[in-house]
Amino acid sequence: MARRSDHSRDELTRMALAAARKIIAKQGLRGLSTRQIAAGIGYSPGTLYQLFEDLDDLILHINAATLDGLIEACRDVDLAAGPEAALEELARRYISYVGNNRGLWNAVFEHSLPEGRIAPDWLRERTRSLLGLAERAIAPLFQESEEAARRHEAQVLWASLYGIAALATAGKLPPGESPETMVQSLVQNSVAGLRSRRARP
Repeated sequence: MARRSDHSRDELTRMALAAARKIIAKQGLRGLSTRQIAAGIGYSPGTLYQLFEDLDDLILHINAATLDGLIEACRDVDLAAGPEAALEELARRYISYVGNNRGLWNAVFEHSLPEGRIAPDWLRERTRSLLGLAERAIAPLFQESEEAARRHEAQVLWASLYGIAALATAGKLPPGESPETMVQSLVQNSVAGLRSRRARP
């Protein structure tokens, strides 16, 4: 087993996160333990507690990296292409990313912190960044003063998209349906509804 001096703290942190990601990708969050992670990097489980507060803290860092991956995948979407086109492209990339990272993406939603413990700001900022993409895409459908309404609709869209992706990754979509066609209907109906609402006197 490697000695603690064999790697720097930063190197150990990267090694531990990489090992944990591999476990989650293959076995899901339920297969993750400090013993498995430590074995994967050749150190004792105690070493992990010098790097992270606890297993929950380690999982939060993994989930942040997973969210970063989705943000990066969506970074160059043309949000000025119009609400429908922008949302459809965001959704397409979302579905693709989730499909390629099922175990890691499921961990984002399966993991719950102990009662009374709040997710750190650096993790919540990732969620806000993703929500911001949808908000910017639908911004032309709202007045500047309708910030709360715009945020609400963006949250509804992300939640609906998550539901479609979850059913798809679990193989539980209705027969004859695909995530792509369902997402297209979701976006078209949502945008049409918002436009209709804005057109009302």
